[in-house]
Amino acid sequence: MEASFLTKLVPDPNEPKWRSTLKVAMPLNLSYIPIGLACGVLLHAAGFNTILNGLVSIFIFSGGAQFMIASMLTINAPMLSIVLMLFFLELRYALFGSSLSKYLIGTSERFKLIFSVSMNDENYAVNYLKFATDKKWTPREALMVEHYSLLFWTVSNLVGSLIGSALKIDLTVVHFALTALFLYMIIMQVKNRLTILVGLIAAALAVFFLVLTKSTLGLVISTLISSFIGFALEHYLRKKKPNSRFLYKVSSPGSKEAAVEESDEN
Repeated sequence: MEASFLTKLVPDPNEPKWRSTLKVAMPLNLSYIPIGLACGVLLHAAGFNTILNGLVSIFIFSGGAQFMIASMLTINAPMLSIVLMLFFLELRYALFGSSLSKYLIGTSERFKLIFSVSMNDENYAVNYLKFATDKKWTPREALMVEHYSLLFWTVSNLVGSLIGSALKIDLTVVHFALTALFLYMIIMQVKNRLTILVGLIAAALAVFFLVLTKSTLGLVISTLISSFIGFALEHYLRKKKPNSRFLYKVSSPGSKEAAVEESDEN
């Protein structure tokens, strides 16, 4: 039985590229369905019709950003605050793109543009893993992974929007669901005690600046300050006190190493 299983892992050289790439992307695609449905329902509850829901899914293509939009719209946040929060939230893609740039050498500028606007956290992880472990993985296959995930995400959002239009959802439930979602996202980011400390600092600063500014612009200010504090603390501790207790790893779902170190052979 084990021999049979190992035989199935050997790729078929005659299999079309679109099918073999779809197999690589399928676990990610399937994981998007429940989250995309929920995102579509919540965006509809926040005021997005089905067309706008689809456009947001395509042009933003970030679950965290779309949930944040729904959250801020339900509390009537000004558009400027939403745009600024989106800008700083999505800045991480500049780092993601830079880490993949060495694998895109030789491709056209147009290809790189299409590749960059189709990237998100999950398909980045899949492509980075494949580039780091499979020498035959090509930029075109990586782009196919991005487009497969974009297709599944957008369709799931559209279906969720249609479900939301057929149901009457109390905004109180939406607030609860979004709060639970962001708490889960925070927990998944916890890797050491320093992360917990910075999270508490961010929460305190958010409350302070929300009261001070009396608007959601306080969230933007607190996010920037807490990010700078976290970066400065981590840099200081790793350089001056590498054995600090704040750097001790915390056992949590998000504490496992997600990145794959590139071998010397690549």
